[in-house]
Amino acid sequence: MEKTIQFSGETMALVNKIIARYPQGKHKSALLPLLHVAQSEFDGWLSTPVMDYVASILSIKPIEVYEVATFYSIFNTEPVGKCLIEVCRTSPCWLRGAEDIVSHLEKKLNLKDGETTADGKFTLKTVECLGSCGTAPMLQCGGDYHENLTEEKVDELVERWKNSDKRSSYLRSFE
Repeated sequence: MEKTIQFSGETMALVNKIIARYPQGKHKSALLPLLHVAQSEFDGWLSTPVMDYVASILSIKPIEVYEVATFYSIFNTEPVGKCLIEVCRTSPCWLRGAEDIVSHLEKKLNLKDGETTADGKFTLKTVECLGSCGTAPMLQCGGDYHENLTEEKVDELVERWKNSDKRSSYLRSFE
């Protein structure tokens, strides 16, 4: 049996509030924040039925949603762990030790870049610039930045995340 794709009442209220920010006839402008909301609501990723649902809310073609969701690395079109760890891999971070941070996380979590742990708790992903060059190396988990990383700081973060049932999310940015 296929699961019905529908926002909760509380989330639909947020969606309507976001759409109302844009002038009549320009509701497509709400696509980026709505994709964030949808990703948060539906297990941290955007399946085709979820993207179709967002298209129906905005009265746009599904392909318009697919184009955006697959262009930006911030959107996941495959399942991810509850804790999505994104490590910046651009030059400033790499020069200041991001490669060592990624290697440390791979060993600690027993996975490789792009993989999810067997228990579904963690996904490790290297990404392009996260805009924190002066405090490199850095990573983000949901909307939280963690900068000036060391292996010890990473170990503390992983322990904190291991003991949390909360899914990493960017949602609070849109409320």
